[in-house]
Amino acid sequence: MWTHKSWQGRLVAHPLPSHERLRHYAGWCNAVEGNTTFYATPTRETVASWARQTDPDFRFVVKLPKVITHERRLGDVEEPLREFLDAIEPLGPRAEALWIQLPGSFGPADVPALGRFLRRLPTSHRYAVEVRYPAFFDDSHSIAALEEVLAAAAAEWVPFDTTAFFQSPPTTDPEREAWTRKPRMPLRAAALTDRPIVRYLGRDDSARTVEGWQRWIDVVAGWLREGRTPTMFIHTPDNVDAPVLARRFHDDVRARVPELEPLPEPIPVEPLTLF
Repeated sequence: MWTHKSWQGRLVAHPLPSHERLRHYAGWCNAVEGNTTFYATPTRETVASWARQTDPDFRFVVKLPKVITHERRLGDVEEPLREFLDAIEPLGPRAEALWIQLPGSFGPADVPALGRFLRRLPTSHRYAVEVRYPAFFDDSHSIAALEEVLAAAAAEWVPFDTTAFFQSPPTTDPEREAWTRKPRMPLRAAALTDRPIVRYLGRDDSARTVEGWQRWIDVVAGWLREGRTPTMFIHTPDNVDAPVLARRFHDDVRARVPELEPLPEPIPVEPLTLF
């Protein structure tokens, strides 16, 4: 996301026209999850607007539409895939990875279908796959089979770390909603490529979010020292302070790896005047 009601007038100016909202978000963070594309493929004109609002080094991790991943489960998807690839073309180098989030029912028996799908994809993009079937986290044969298919396509495995979130019962309404919707996956902290992507879900209590990400400070700093270019997404159930927390995570990593470039300076939030 790059808009949130609680950010308006506090982290970003308000009101903002739609063609300015991403530009203001990009003053806080240099990457975004393109989750809306899961529900519908945007028009090229919309995507071109995203490109105009961001620098060429801004990173979009854009999710494939659910008709491809969930409804057709990677089979008979030539037409919706073509439409999607055409729509996101204006992003150019900003398309850090195309995000293939698979349903929880997509298990080891489906890995050959994933392999066939990945082999058909154009090599002009990088790909990142998120799985949620338990065997991919606790069965060595299933893990090896999936890693083999991903490695053949130079695709990354996206871990969604919810371990800190599920450590204790929810205490807020957004946490209670997330408690029923978010997957409970074992921790995975291994990279397959030079561009790992991690999704982390904390708590609405910022102190607990920071406490839960300490292991990732070590992992991400290690990746940077190895010459990798990781992308880390910080979420909380209410996302009220997500941009602030993302910058804090970046600062914590930069304290370990001083050569890491700083994030951009946010556009000042100034009250609107009539003159």
